[in-house]
Amino acid sequence: MLSDINICRSANLAPISDIAIRAGLQKDEFHSQGQYKAKVSLNCLKRLNDQSATNAKEGQLIVVTAITPTPLGEGKTVTTIGLAQGLAQLERSVIACIRQPSMGPVFGVKGGAAGGGYSQVAPMEELNLHLTGDIHAVTAAHNLAAAAIDARIFHEQRNGYDDFELRSGLTALRIDSKRVIWKRVMDHNDRALRMVTVGQNEMGKTINGYEREDGFDISAASELMAILALASDLKDLRVRIGRIVVAYNLDGQPITTEDLQVAGAMAVSMRDAIEPTLMQTLEGVPTLIHAGPFANIAHGNSSIIADNIATKLAEFTVTEGGFGSDMGFEKACNIKAQIAGKAPDCAVIVATLRGLKANSGLYDIKPGQAIPDSLFSDDLAALEAGFDNLKWHINNVSKYGVPAVVAINRFPQDSEQELATLKSMIESLPNNVEVAISEGFAKGGKGTLELAQKVIKQCQEPAQFKPLYRFEQTTEEKLMAVAEVGYGASSVTLSYQARHQLEEYQKQGFDQLAVCLAKTPSSISADANLKGAPTHFNVPIRELKLCAGAGFIYALCGNVMTMPGLPEKPAFMNLDLDEDGNIIGLS
Repeated sequence: MLSDINICRSANLAPISDIAIRAGLQKDEFHSQGQYKAKVSLNCLKRLNDQSATNAKEGQLIVVTAITPTPLGEGKTVTTIGLAQGLAQLERSVIACIRQPSMGPVFGVKGGAAGGGYSQVAPMEELNLHLTGDIHAVTAAHNLAAAAIDARIFHEQRNGYDDFELRSGLTALRIDSKRVIWKRVMDHNDRALRMVTVGQNEMGKTINGYEREDGFDISAASELMAILALASDLKDLRVRIGRIVVAYNLDGQPITTEDLQVAGAMAVSMRDAIEPTLMQTLEGVPTLIHAGPFANIAHGNSSIIADNIATKLAEFTVTEGGFGSDMGFEKACNIKAQIAGKAPDCAVIVATLRGLKANSGLYDIKPGQAIPDSLFSDDLAALEAGFDNLKWHINNVSKYGVPAVVAINRFPQDSEQELATLKSMIESLPNNVEVAISEGFAKGGKGTLELAQKVIKQCQEPAQFKPLYRFEQTTEEKLMAVAEVGYGASSVTLSYQARHQLEEYQKQGFDQLAVCLAKTPSSISADANLKGAPTHFNVPIRELKLCAGAGFIYALCGNVMTMPGLPEKPAFMNLDLDEDGNIIGLS
């Protein structure tokens, strides 16, 4: 079989204008960015909303999720794209919505995020490398606020607050340099930047500012990325940016980007980023790409704007939540659905034979290591042990009242006997869950026809959607709901720091926000070593972070990092240009 990039390059792609018109956009509602991608103007939403007022029926939203991910890869994006192509093969109108890949994983361990085989978004090089620059816009806007903070500290402190007010005509913000909570960001994995010192000077000088401790997160973990995904329009984006708390003053009061008078400039930097990018699959299915990845350290779903456009244009919208159903799907239901007022109509849970065996706890598989040959041999004991993980995810989806289909993503080495066994095990469950073998990687839309038919069937079932919490509950109640009801933990432990922050946010009026738990994706628990379907575990919360603009409080659980590091053999080692300037080694 050809490599992903060669399959993509051999595809007969349509001009993006044809894809836009096929999707239902009018000529003045998109502007091309080259031959195969376009930005979609939000002006289309006014027309589509007016149409919805006369025709209340909107398209159905399908969220693709998965078992607990392993270093082997479960093929969630392949299934998302393959399913969209399968629905199109059945002559149903469909649009896929996915997130923009971050340069960190592309150059790190994971590689690209365009799907694979015959279920890809194309051109995959353009999707994986910069696209239309939205993540760079987030980075620039975020770091503008960081520069504004240190500039304000410098100008206020160099001759004192009274002199600053007299000189500038501004009110001194009196920022506590020890309580600046807005780090800098970049779109690469760089562990050396997790903790840095800024404002260092030559002896006897202060021209570079005042020294303080700082650090970097990866751009996709920026609150601005969450705002981009959760905003309903440009006006809402601007309001949310203005609510961001970046520091505290010497009296312990929050300081916002509005106080710094930088919110408007940040919104200007992100004006074009709010428009989703339109591309196509290898079979010509329109695909909207918007917002960023990382459901372990962010909310990890494509944007509300992209969903709104897609569900008004198409009968079916296929999107995905990052990592397993305890991560992206949980946040899709508890954060995104409640803000958007649109719940999933169906969930697709991606599982693989090798992924379930890896979740059995009988294999020690590390990222970047070769897959052991024994994983491809029939091993009923490992499959049965790993099946507990799949059952957990099926039950988890059912907690939200969303009908589900299990997609067994087939790999070439998979045993027919084990596939039949797994399918039988799923069919014997009491849940009202459907199951289908998915071969989107090898066969494209033709390989997902059974899956598409099962999804259509489940979409006809009435969803009884119910999130785990309501925003008006206390923050502690919401944290416990996700950890104990959602994950199945027996307890939640807040550190002294987290407990103090919880009390502070409550006093400041930030108690009625959503909660976004940042934990390892490698386990349902907060401990990456606990495989399968663990029970009786504790979720330790070491720190809380306020994301007032995004509308949630962000809980760091265990040792999860917001700036990933590079492995010993990063993916960038495979990337290069050939003699004709073509990119090679991208997967």
